[in-house]
Amino acid sequence: MQDDSQADAAVMGVALPEAPPTADFEVWEENWQAIEMFVRCQTQWRTAMSGVLGLDYGAVAWILRLYEVEDQRTVLEDLQIMEAAAVAKLNERSA
Repeated sequence: MQDDSQADAAVMGVALPEAPPTADFEVWEENWQAIEMFVRCQTQWRTAMSGVLGLDYGAVAWILRLYEVEDQRTVLEDLQIMEAAAVAKLNERSA
């Protein structure tokens, strides 16, 4: 998929900063369902004044049921690994 953001912004007279280059990466088949669920939960973060706390597990459980995930425990454990990494990254403070 081609990113036309720069061209679209230029038409409107807006200058966007250059986006960093992205790298392709492989996702093993056995991890694909966890990745899909993580993306589906992307708007279900709990936050506080101190930053991002983690995913709203009530919403996560609902999404797992909605998409009829068979092994919910395993997928949740995989989500928790990604959640911990995301929380650390999202809460980084620039020095």
